Amino acid sequence: MHPPAYNCFVDRDKMDSAIPDLGPKELSCTELQELKQLARQGYWARSYALRGQVYQRLIRDIPCRTVTPDASVYRDIVGKIVGKHSSASLPLPEFVDNTQVPSYCLNSKGEGAVRKILLCISNQFPDVSFCPALPAVVALLLHYSADEAECFEKACRILACNDSSRKLVDQSFLAFESSCMTFGDLVNKYCQAAHKLMVAVSEDVLQVYADWQRWLFGELPLSYFARVFDVFLVEGYKVLYRVALAILKFFHKVRAGQPLESDNVKQDIRAFVRDIAKTVSPEKLLEKAFAIRLFSRKEIQLLQMANEKALKQKGITVKQKSVSLSKRQFVHLAVHADNFHSEIVGVKEMRDIWSWVPERFALCQPLLLFSSLQHGYSLTRFYFQCEGREPTVLLIKTTQKEVCGAYLSTDWSERNKFGGKLGFFGTGECFVFRLQPEVQRYEWVVIKHPELTKPAPLESTTVPPSPSHSVSSEPADRLSPFLATRHFNLPSKTESLFMAGGSDCLIIETEASAGPQGRVMPGRALWDGPHTSQQYFWALPGEAGTHGAFCSLLFSSSRPP
Repeated sequence: MHPPAYNCFVDRDKMDSAIPDLGPKELSCTELQELKQLARQGYWARSYALRGQVYQRLIRDIPCRTVTPDASVYRDIVGKIVGKHSSASLPLPEFVDNTQVPSYCLNSKGEGAVRKILLCISNQFPDVSFCPALPAVVALLLHYSADEAECFEKACRILACNDSSRKLVDQSFLAFESSCMTFGDLVNKYCQAAHKLMVAVSEDVLQVYADWQRWLFGELPLSYFARVFDVFLVEGYKVLYRVALAILKFFHKVRAGQPLESDNVKQDIRAFVRDIAKTVSPEKLLEKAFAIRLFSRKEIQLLQMANEKALKQKGITVKQKSVSLSKRQFVHLAVHADNFHSEIVGVKEMRDIWSWVPERFALCQPLLLFSSLQHGYSLTRFYFQCEGREPTVLLIKTTQKEVCGAYLSTDWSERNKFGGKLGFFGTGECFVFRLQPEVQRYEWVVIKHPELTKPAPLESTTVPPSPSHSVSSEPADRLSPFLATRHFNLPSKTESLFMAGGSDCLIIETEASAGPQGRVMPGRALWDGPHTSQQYFWALPGEAGTHGAFCSLLFSSSRPP
């Protein structure tokens, strides 16, 4: 077997050690589904020549702008841009945000070539203002290109993709920040154990999640990143979320029992990713990633749009040089000891609650709407104070010192739709929680009983309706992506918590049990005159999402695998 024909940019000894080549293979499939399976299986992962052919084919098929710079453009401009500078001393474009060029088994000539290519891309794409992932992409593509010009053309086609449904790399600070927020939302949903650890050991969990792209584009060893990139070129951006979630799951599994210093959490994760070979193989990492039952591409896109909208409303669209927004203090800005007061919870507990709230609302300062100490125990007064605000957070402390509450994604006035006969309102982003005697969050789940899906009076304690009843006719610009009930099915033998409300009382009941007909048997009312000691209702300013339907809720504490 002949040794692989590496190009002049590759350090042969390092490459042979990082990704041993098993010789040439052929690829004859043309169907996307078959190609997807081969990418996930690593069919071309151990063939240097075949991987280069596949990259050439996949990138050639990317739909691009009419005028996209090609190899001939690079040859025309590179001399003018680089001038007499040596490749090693070339500055990096501002849009990489001080990201270092990963070596990826390149020799010194290869590392210099990456800098030249990045500078030429900056010249041809003035609209690309923030793209810290690009150095890693160019460094990998250089392995599988005949020369610098070909690598430049491949990178340009990735940047110039004009298929709105096929996002490849973030090219602005707004897109990057919203993807960080989206990743935080996904962690909150799919990695609850890891999220709980991050909240416990880090001062600002959003800073940790803002590092997620660096895990992939820079810290992952070459053999792992190449496998991720194989699948990424076939399936798109969603793969990146999957792999980053899998990394966080493995990090939690390995480090959960070890002490972590809050100041070093980001560095701990980076170090873990660099040495990930000690924990899991590339095959097991991808296997874990694709075992996560993630939201659909459309739902993730809606979530991304909602987060972008929230950032625009806050005026966060470009990175400020004077104040590093990459160190995102959103939680601390919103819930600070100087501007928050409650008789029920302290600042630390409220920050825990805020870490569960969708990230687009973690940008907001909580505003007190109702307190039983100020407004009494009238439910009518409670509704009066809270209607017209969304989303909202309810805090309740009982006479037995138990603390529980709920996050409600939509306006309480929704209960009055259809003549007050609507049995349910809200979206799948709603959740209930308890803080005492122990911290626990309960997410929305669905029990399928067709006989219970009809609209019911508010006094009813039925379970949530079927998916066909959860879609609203509200304006499309009020975004909430969590509308698919398939993500919230109730597993068997799990602790749960039930919430319902009517004109007389609100009910929150733990460990609810379903009767023979699927009716939930609620326990004591937690809002019925002075049975509780205190109640607080907090609002998060800003728009909420598209309205689904439920007021009576069943939530589960079970976590996705």
